[in-house]
Amino acid sequence: MERQQRDGARTGSVLRARLALLALLCSVLVPLLVAGLRSVLWALVGIAGLAVAAVGVWWTLAHTGVLRVLGLVLSVTAPLTVLSLYAASGMLGPACLSLVLWVLAVASARTALAPPRSPARRAPAPRDPWVVMNPRSGGGKVGRFGLVEKARSAGARVVLLDGNQDVVQLARQAVAEGADLLAVAGGDGTQALVAEVAARHDLPFVVIPAGTRNHFALDLGLDRDDPAAALEALTDGVEQPVDLGFAADRVFVNNASFGTYASVVADPAYRDAKLHTTLRTLPGLLTGEDAPGLRMRTGATQVGGLQALLVSNNPYLRAVDAARPGRRERLDSGLLGVLGVRVANTAQAARLVRGERSGSVMRLRVDEVVVDADTSDIAVGIDGEHVLLPTPVVCRSEPGALRVRVPRHRPGRPVLAAPADWRRVARLARGGRGAGAAARGSAVQEPDA
Repeated sequence: MERQQRDGARTGSVLRARLALLALLCSVLVPLLVAGLRSVLWALVGIAGLAVAAVGVWWTLAHTGVLRVLGLVLSVTAPLTVLSLYAASGMLGPACLSLVLWVLAVASARTALAPPRSPARRAPAPRDPWVVMNPRSGGGKVGRFGLVEKARSAGARVVLLDGNQDVVQLARQAVAEGADLLAVAGGDGTQALVAEVAARHDLPFVVIPAGTRNHFALDLGLDRDDPAAALEALTDGVEQPVDLGFAADRVFVNNASFGTYASVVADPAYRDAKLHTTLRTLPGLLTGEDAPGLRMRTGATQVGGLQALLVSNNPYLRAVDAARPGRRERLDSGLLGVLGVRVANTAQAARLVRGERSGSVMRLRVDEVVVDADTSDIAVGIDGEHVLLPTPVVCRSEPGALRVRVPRHRPGRPVLAAPADWRRVARLARGGRGAGAAARGSAVQEPDA
């Protein structure tokens, strides 16, 4: 039976690899068949429109007054002009079809190269689960969904935060009193604090998405619109190992942000007027004397002059790599994702259309990175919470440190995927074993639905 499953998985991977190559070929042939060699000119027009729009966005964010207004106009009119030209020439339909085929090709390539799943073991029900809930998170989701009553009916001890307690101390006290599972109904910042305690005591951890954004819950496949569904992990759950990220001694389950975003969040006016505060402070942070000037190093790689740097617990997907960018399809790779941005002038903003080849965008996958600046301490946004850390800040991954328990049946179980490597896709499509479904990576522990 196991061999049949392996053979079936390999056959599916081969078929997806062939679909990827076919879609890739068609994405090139469609514009060529419609416009011939003129399709190259239309591609250049599209790239030019994106470059002008990027300049417009840069002027809008980095300047004030007339340049900001002009930048706003450019960022809107440039793409509209390109779309109008495409429509007038009959190229809009073929261009859209080509784009859809390209997305299909990338998605198929990534799933074809995905590592295999190994089933997670069903977890026994805890004897003394402990849940901390923040009744203010997410606009009062704890009360709206009756989480307190439902958790207690499942046999859990519930502690409600009133804003003055030390949540880490509460979690440690719960462990000392015999809790064999820790859970949090609140935002990602609170999740990270309790997750560290659970990891240090080797206890299972349950995420209840009762915050505003719930990015961690999203990547675990939980239903963010129904926080109570996560309580099923207490009675019908499975465990999976999840990495933890560290910025100095601070844990993060999602990311640690350095530079412009962290500085904007640090402004006291940000919570009440996010857009106004961002537009007011960004010019100084991007081109003025307040520009952070970050430096990072990892191994032999050193980069300076960064205005923003995002270090994530497992890499985020790029827009071209997923139907839903901004997601992490793996939380157990043992790697940090590093995304840095360095744009100092209009020319560099225009080159952003080249992505990582522009020299203004840097993406890395590492197990450790050191972030430094010219100041003795630096503002960091850790899972949305503003903190000051002394420089340099060492960010590292602790692989598989957290035992996360999730409901066995959950709606958002992600489809595993790997970066699209077209040479390996071609070998797999020919039936070669060197690029097979294992994707040269370890099996991913993921519960069967």
